[in-house]
Amino acid sequence: MTIESKRAEFSSSEQSRFTISMLSCAENNFFIMNELTGCYLDASVISKMNPLFVFALSSEAAEEFKEFNKLFVGIGKINAVFNLTKAIQERKPGLIVNLGSAGSNKFKRGEVICCNRFIQRDMDVRGLGFRLYETPFSGLEPVLEYGLKIEGLKEGTCGTGDSFEMNHTASEYDVIDMEAYSLALVAMKEQIPFLCLKYISDGADGTAAEEWHVQVHNTAAAFKRILSVDSIVEKLSDGL
Repeated sequence: MTIESKRAEFSSSEQSRFTISMLSCAENNFFIMNELTGCYLDASVISKMNPLFVFALSSEAAEEFKEFNKLFVGIGKINAVFNLTKAIQERKPGLIVNLGSAGSNKFKRGEVICCNRFIQRDMDVRGLGFRLYETPFSGLEPVLEYGLKIEGLKEGTCGTGDSFEMNHTASEYDVIDMEAYSLALVAMKEQIPFLCLKYISDGADGTAAEEWHVQVHNTAAAFKRILSVDSIVEKLSDGL
């Protein structure tokens, strides 16, 4: 069966909207694959989903995303939850794309990592008998697994917390930021497909602050290159 014959029109049904799990390139086009149905949604269909590009800071988008439907949520988990929830109510996106800088002592500076596993790294209620990173009485596992994948990109587990990590030693996560867990959780609860890409700006070590100030300005260009594969950026912007 060809990609063309498997291409599907976007539907608002739960089956087609909420089981999307992989982005892939094929036959000079760009697709989201619905693993349950085996169907593909191409870039023209993605544009009809009203994608919302979410950044913490305007410097992470620069001028590269000025024509896109975008949101700057600010720094930290509370800002992320409040501003994304408000935007969902007002803009009603069908796809949320989180793009931002992050630290890592595993991945190289300048790499773009796709995250679909998230940990709230500053959640520790073990004194009351809960597991490390488990939110009490939430019914959620310590690791939140939610999000799309991009074929060909390395995958990471993102640890989100309200601190700028400069001495990363934990083994449970290998990408460090301050918003992604919150964004993923809101997207999951609202049943909106979620894609999270992180540009590695620093090593989450003693030189992290200096490195971040230099590398954050390269973030937008790196994301534009990734999302420009097979002209997806042009096709998305045409539909916004």
